[in-house]
Amino acid sequence: MPLGTLERRAPSFFRQGPSALSQLVLYGALALFLMVADARFHVTEPLRQVVATALYPLQWLMLQPVEFAGRGAGYFQSLDDAQEALRETHREMTQMAVRAGETEQLQHENARLRELLALRQRIDTPAIAAEVLYDTPDPYARKVTIDRGQLAGVQPGSPVVDARGVLGQVTRVFAAVSEVTLLVDRDQSIPVLNARSGARSIAFGDPTLSHDGGLELRFTPGSADVQEGDLLTTSGVDGVYPPGLQVARVVHLERRADTTFARIYCAPLAQMQGAQQVMVLQPVQPEAARPSASQRSAPTAAPARGERGGRP
Repeated sequence: MPLGTLERRAPSFFRQGPSALSQLVLYGALALFLMVADARFHVTEPLRQVVATALYPLQWLMLQPVEFAGRGAGYFQSLDDAQEALRETHREMTQMAVRAGETEQLQHENARLRELLALRQRIDTPAIAAEVLYDTPDPYARKVTIDRGQLAGVQPGSPVVDARGVLGQVTRVFAAVSEVTLLVDRDQSIPVLNARSGARSIAFGDPTLSHDGGLELRFTPGSADVQEGDLLTTSGVDGVYPPGLQVARVVHLERRADTTFARIYCAPLAQMQGAQQVMVLQPVQPEAARPSASQRSAPTAAPARGERGGRP
């Protein structure tokens, strides 16, 4: 380039290869060809695998601090959960020890009373352990499905209990599973006995009840001896539920002057939501031997004159 001029071209000595525009067009066409070939024929897949294999040790090394931090946080969280579970277990064991002592005392008293009254001993009811699989997807009913059916010996109408009390009754039995209708279902009812006063009544299920309830003692006179906190157990008069099983506890009582009957709300003792392990009991009276609905509703004959209350 002559001195004193504005020419900026490179000397002929450095002019080698194609121009920049030609290289841009060539490389652009090559890139487009590679993209189309990769999309159609996956020609770069082996190259990607080689690169991924080569970069894997580096990726593993970079992820180690993150995994170490996650394992450390999980370890401390599991340690806290284990300590809390241990404290809860100690509390439950203490409560169970107290309840076991009370139960043993009540059993001794019951045995002495039965011997004095010459009553027959209570029959041990066969039971089948089961696990709740899921809640039945029906918004208008309260039912669960358990993992025991006809193959395990479950019968229709069998009572189902958990560690706290009566949970419900088997209403449908299939080969491997069964459907259990909970006590709080609006179509369920159970004969109960007031453990304090000895009065019998019938508890009806209703999941819409307030006052932390789910059962209601209907057709109970307002003058009946019922108090808040009374324990209700099965009476055993229906031939389904064995007597003495805990059912519910009275939580609210309304006596009105404008009606003959009282409004008595009860809270079931069994875990109606979230129950997992349950026991299926055999009905006290086989279903074939139970009286039909027509027989139960048929009026009985009037007692003879000499049979009324033992008076002539």
